[in-house]
Amino acid sequence: MDTKLRCAVLDDYQNVALSSADWNSLLDRVEVQTFNNYMGSEEKVIQELQDFDIVVLMRERTPFPETVISQLPKLKLLITSGMRNASIDLKAAESSGVIVCGTEGSFNPPTELTWALILGLSRHLVTENNALRSNRNWQSTLGIDLHGRTLGLLGLGRIGTRMAEIAHAFGMNVMAWSENLSPEKADQQGVIWSETKEQLLAQSDIVSIHLVLSERTRNLIGQAEFQQMKPSALLINTSRAGIVDQDAMVKALQGGLIAGAGLDVYEQEPLPVNHIMRSLPNVLATPHLGYVTRGNYEIYYNHIVENMEMFLKGTPIRQLLPLEEMG
Repeated sequence: MDTKLRCAVLDDYQNVALSSADWNSLLDRVEVQTFNNYMGSEEKVIQELQDFDIVVLMRERTPFPETVISQLPKLKLLITSGMRNASIDLKAAESSGVIVCGTEGSFNPPTELTWALILGLSRHLVTENNALRSNRNWQSTLGIDLHGRTLGLLGLGRIGTRMAEIAHAFGMNVMAWSENLSPEKADQQGVIWSETKEQLLAQSDIVSIHLVLSERTRNLIGQAEFQQMKPSALLINTSRAGIVDQDAMVKALQGGLIAGAGLDVYEQEPLPVNHIMRSLPNVLATPHLGYVTRGNYEIYYNHIVENMEMFLKGTPIRQLLPLEEMG
């Protein structure tokens, strides 16, 4: 029998990769090894993965730039959860003869987490829960009523549209803006079209980001934008950290330009132990849990197994290609 291919499944923090799908069909041809801890440096990634033919990534937890890909001579197949992963250098993969594949997934989990952050922040749930558990104050805060407030959506794609539907159920007004959003599309979703980003920021009580990180959206929200927001406003970011100027956000939170932020994404992940986002009192932060649900993981890992099966047959599916080659 030919030597088995070796497959590394990275960043399986919850140790659920092998139980989220049936891998048995592969085990006569592929030896699967899971890694439960974040590797950290590029040097560590290269050292650990020298002898692997297949590497499975969970979202963007471990970057795969050219400097990593070029140092893994045995690598033949790279699979990421989701159909987009900005931390993979697709051109470098193509140049090295590495096939890159993705998976489908549900947009409901990140939507639900976004609302968890909105509700947790607006009703001070962490503060009140901690007080109750430590036998301190019985009620020490005043919550924010969502009914009648305005939710401003930066982006009205699949997740933004679902956000609008839920906001309407709460009795909220909904505005939306993006560079490509038309008044007609906004109207179809029962959403107020904002002609400018500045108009949306000035009128919204809660601003929620649902855009893809690109050169156009990087640092879309900076010092000037925070000054345009209401002092009582909340900023929610479950999209990508780079869309918001992180230093400007810290200053805005410390200086009272906005009332608070609900965050699930950060420039450096895992977040360093001494990072200020871990201690700001008006921040509700989660460790990039947007897509981390049992149902979504089952979709991811079943598609990962299927991707490997088709690769072994010589007919890879769900391939991710460099932008200039994509339709």
